Order: sequence, then structure tokens, then C-alpha cells
Amino acid sequence: MRIALVDSGIGMLSTAAALRAARPDADLFLSMDPDHMPWGPRAPEQVIERALAGADAAARAATEDGGPLDAVVVPCNTASVHGLDALRARYEPAVPVIGTVPAIKPAAAAGTPIAVWSTEATTRSAYQRGLVETFAKDVAVTPVACVGLAEAVESADPERIAETVGYAAALTPARVRGVVLGCTHYDLVGQQISEALGGRTELFTAADAVAAQALRRIGAAERPVERVGRVRVLASGRPATLPPAALTYPAGRFLWDEAPAEP
Repeated sequence: MRIALVDSGIGMLSTAAALRAARPDADLFLSMDPDHMPWGPRAPEQVIERALAGADAAARAATEDGGPLDAVVVPCNTASVHGLDALRARYEPAVPVIGTVPAIKPAAAAGTPIAVWSTEATTRSAYQRGLVETFAKDVAVTPVACVGLAEAVESADPERIAETVGYAAALTPARVRGVVLGCTHYDLVGQQISEALGGRTELFTAADAVAAQALRRIGAAERPVERVGRVRVLASGRPATLPPAALTYPAGRFLWDEAPAEP
């Protein structure tokens, strides 16, 4: 089984770790784009171009490894908003393409106030407003633009992370009981976010759901197997290894321990 994950940086790690936990036999192709990150501030056509380039690089690497991709996973909200149609036009129906949607629906299910933490661009987007109107129209929802948080996580700088998490936490009303992490980078600092919110809120992320959906689309059951798949990393199309920042997070260390990433 060969699965590509396409993102600008290490925000993909939580979804990659969820896939590794569910199917340790799968070969994962982590297609990052350090030359052009972050994607969030880019124009939609640029995001589409970079997402296609990342998927194409992973497809070539998989073919060189001996076979085609079984799925393309996009663990990035920005790339999912802008790039899914183009990716599906290129790869489906032969290769399923699975995007990432903020977990607003499950967060709103309890009917208590929630906040949606996301990038500035996503906070302003019609896409996020549509999700709120569809799945949380009867719930008090506070959008929180987490200025600089994704970039801080990517840098793995503890001071920057603490500062940006604290900034977003200060904008989150005390009545909130659920926080949707609307950027996959935020998953990597979930513990810090919980602590900054005083432990009073439940965090909702999409990583496990996206991994499960990818396996459903492939038709592969979640089951333990003896084989441990390889992890291949691509940096803007070039063979690479996991960046040092990735290994500062539990998800990155888990991937490394299970199958050291190799160029």
C-alpha cells in the first residue's frame, strides 16, 4: 500500500502518524514544499499549482519504488479548500484523493459554545463560514485567527509557540467548551493549547478521521500487520529526510521510531 501525503510542511505529521498507527505496513510518501511554504497567504491558483506538484512528485517516487499510489491525502485545510478539485480531476477515479475538513460538526454536536482556531486566511474564508452555517448554526461559535501559530509550529521554537498559543487563548472566551483545530499544524501542540486554555476545553482535530477515510476509500481495513512500511520524504520534489523540527513533536518521533524516514 502506497499513500502520499501532500502539505507545505510538517502539519501533515499528525495524519501521517494516524495512518502509521492504523496500517503500519503502508509505505508513506511525505511530500512537503519548503521552497514555497507557507501556502496559506498564497493565491488560490498558486496553492493549486503547489498541491499538484507535491502529489506528482509523490506519484513519481511511488512508481520508482515499484508501483502506483493507492491514495493521495491532503492533510492541509488551505490545500483542501483550493486544490481538491484539481487533484481529483488529475488522479481520480484511479487514485482516491482525501481532503481535510475542520472538525466543526463533531465539536458542535454537544450544543455548547465552541471556538474555531485557524489561520487568518481560513478565518476570513467563505469556506469556514459555510461549515459553521451548515454544522453549527445553532451553536455559539467564536472564530479565532491564530496569527503566526502555524509558522511557530513549523519552526519548533518553544518561545514563539508559547507566544502565539497564548495570543489565541486570550481571544477564546471562557464559556467555550470545545476548540476546533482548523489547521493541522496546531495538532502538534495540542498539549500546549490545552494548558493555555486551563484544561477546560476539548480539542477537536481531523487527523484520525482523515486517516480512517483514506483507508475506507482504498478499501483497506485497519488491522495490525507484521510488515513495517517505509517513510519517504520529499522536499519540493527532492529526496530528503524528516526535518529536525519534525522530531521535536511526538507524531514526528513516532514516525521516526516506527520507520526512520529515508531519502
